[in-house]
Amino acid sequence: MVNTQQADTPSFSADAVVDLHLHTTHSDGHWTPQALCAHLAERGFALAAVTDHDRVDTIEELRGLGAARGVTIVSGVEVTTSWRGEFTHLLCYGFDPAAGALAAVTERTRAQQLANARAVNAELRRRGFTFPRQAEVLADKGGEIMHPLDNITLLRAHGYAADYAAGARLVTQAGHRTMAAPLAEAVEAAHADGGIAIIAHPGRRDAGTTCYDAALLDALVAEGIRVDGLEVYYPTFTAEQVDFYAGYVAAHGWLAGSGSDSHGPRQRLPIAYPAGRVAPLLARLGFPVGV
Repeated sequence: MVNTQQADTPSFSADAVVDLHLHTTHSDGHWTPQALCAHLAERGFALAAVTDHDRVDTIEELRGLGAARGVTIVSGVEVTTSWRGEFTHLLCYGFDPAAGALAAVTERTRAQQLANARAVNAELRRRGFTFPRQAEVLADKGGEIMHPLDNITLLRAHGYAADYAAGARLVTQAGHRTMAAPLAEAVEAAHADGGIAIIAHPGRRDAGTTCYDAALLDALVAEGIRVDGLEVYYPTFTAEQVDFYAGYVAAHGWLAGSGSDSHGPRQRLPIAYPAGRVAPLLARLGFPVGV
């Protein structure tokens, strides 16, 4: 049973605008939570999911910020997971963040990520890299290393890396490893906490995550991994990809999701997807969509 978000659950028209994949400074985004909620309100968003990587401890804060501006914020998280030795990002929605199962998975993963990120920073310094502007560059993180990408940010800001790819090579050489929870464990944790779980950007090829074709999706089903759907509508997908994933979810009775994956105002902005496009998913979350 998916957890509803509020005591007085609103319904939405089919043309109400929603975005179910957003990030803030609580993980690797550049939106502050306050700025993101202000932007959503100013652009007329009715509902959104803030899906910071491996964070469920900030959801109540985000709900409050949204409510103050008339935007419904559903509980959300993007969990770093692994399956068959490859990485899959899992979007979980509608769970009770206080229930504990997803919190246990994400806190363990985040602790491993943080330990590795700080070890990488120490190794970079041992190799002669210096970061005198760290407090300024990481001001939104309190000047501290709080996420694996912070090391790349520091390298770029101090002129050691011309772009993200160059920074990624340097941190990999210094010992960066992606820490992830087993996909099946994360799916079951979402269900245990009353939520649903869909695969994020299943056809994206540049995210270091699995690009799912029909054979891989069939294998996932055959293994009994009980995902609830796919992020069908994603800004970099071709029309052919959207058609394929929409057809797959329809054939399997799964849910279709839509999200911008916005990380900040200078990157991709939130996208005004019509609620009617993801009406079954919203209904499962307790938000019926009318005509």
